[in-house]
Amino acid sequence: MRASLVVGGVLAATALAGWSWFTLSSPVWSPAETKLIASLSLSTLPPLPPDPSNAVGDDPAAAALGRALFFDTRLSGNGQVACASCHLPDKQFQDGTPLASGMGQTNRRTMPIAGTAYNPWLFWDGRRDSQWSQALGPLESAVEHGTDRTQVAHVIAAAYAVDYEAVFGAVPDLSNLAEHASPLGSDAARASWAALSEAERDAINRIFANVGKAIAAFERTILPQPTRFDAYADALTAGHDTTGLLTPTELEGLRLFVGKGECTKCHNGPLLTDQHFHNTGVPAAPGLPADSGRIDAIAQVLADPFNCLGIYSDAGPTDCAELRYMDREGHDLVRAYKSPSLRGVTERAPFMHAGQLGTLAAVVRHYNEAPAAPAGHSELEPLAMSEAELAALEAFLGTLSEAGSEGNQP
Repeated sequence: MRASLVVGGVLAATALAGWSWFTLSSPVWSPAETKLIASLSLSTLPPLPPDPSNAVGDDPAAAALGRALFFDTRLSGNGQVACASCHLPDKQFQDGTPLASGMGQTNRRTMPIAGTAYNPWLFWDGRRDSQWSQALGPLESAVEHGTDRTQVAHVIAAAYAVDYEAVFGAVPDLSNLAEHASPLGSDAARASWAALSEAERDAINRIFANVGKAIAAFERTILPQPTRFDAYADALTAGHDTTGLLTPTELEGLRLFVGKGECTKCHNGPLLTDQHFHNTGVPAAPGLPADSGRIDAIAQVLADPFNCLGIYSDAGPTDCAELRYMDREGHDLVRAYKSPSLRGVTERAPFMHAGQLGTLAAVVRHYNEAPAAPAGHSELEPLAMSEAELAALEAFLGTLSEAGSEGNQP
C-alpha cells in the first residue's frame, strides 16, 4: 500500500512537470542542462595542481610519513587523540557527530577530507589557506589534540627521525629544550617559549610546519570516487543510452538540482562546491558561543604564521593570489560558511557547520523554506517546492554517494 502511494505521488508530480512515463525514463535535456550536468561529473575534475606552499606535497615519502603521523596518538596531550580520531577512514574521514571531540568538544562539525586538496580555504570558515596549515591548528587546540609544537618536535626526533630526515633534512638537537613550549597554550608553555632564542623557536616552527606538510601530502592522496551520478552524466555527455542508470525519481531530482532548486549556485563543478562562503540562514546551534563564520576568520588567516605568505611557506613571490586578493570585509561574510562538497553527502549526517540539521530531508526543507538568518543576511529565497519534489531532490542526492565511503581509504 505504502509503495503504491509513493509511486503514485512521484508519477503525479512528474506529470505536473510535463513529463510522460517514456520521457521520464529517458528525459530530454536542453543543451544548457546537458552542459551543466556534464560539468558536475567527476570525469571533468582536472589533475590536482601542486601546492606552491608545500614543496613536498606530491612526494611519496612525505605522504608515507604523513600517513603515519595522521594515525599517531602521540601527537596529543593525553596520548589518545590522532587526526584519525575525528577523520575516520570508514566514515569519509569525518566522524558522524554534530561536534568534533578530542581532548574536549569543539564548536564545529568535522569536515570530510576527500578532494580538499583542491580547496583554497580550509575549515568551515576558511581560517587556514592550505591543507598543511590546517593540519597544525588542531594539534595546538586545547579541545582537539591538546599538544604544542615543541612536544610535536620531540615526537619527531624520538620516533620519526629517519623518515623525517629523508624528506626534510636533519632534525636539530632538541635535547636541551623543554618538553612543552609554544606561543599558544598554557602559561607554562608560553613562558618556556619566551625563554627560547629566536633560532630555537625557528627550528621548532620548521619541524612543526613540516609535520603539517607531511600530513597534507598524505591527505592529497584522498580523492572522491565515481558514483552512479557520474556514470549517468558521462553516458549522457557521450550520447550513450542512459536507461536504468538513474531511477525516474532520481532523474526528477536531478532536474530540480540543476533548475528550480538552484542547488548549483553553490554546489557546482565536479566537486559539487564553489569553494566559497555563504550565509544560508542556518540556525545557531543551541548552547554554543556566538559564531560569525567567515567574517571572523579573515584576521585569523592573515595572522597565521604558517599561511601561504609566511616564512615557512615554500611559495614564490608571485604565488598566494587567493590570500592576497581575498575579500576582507563585507556584510555578506557575516555567518557565511563554506559550501561543503555534496559527494558522499547521504552518509554524512548530521549536517551544517555545527550539525544543526539531523537529516538530509531537514536540509532540503531548510533550503526550500529559506528562513531568516540569525545574523547577517541569508542568500536564500523560498523555492516553493512540493513534498514530492523535495523527496525527489533527496533521492537524487543519494546518487552522489558510493556505498560506504566517498574517498580513498589509504
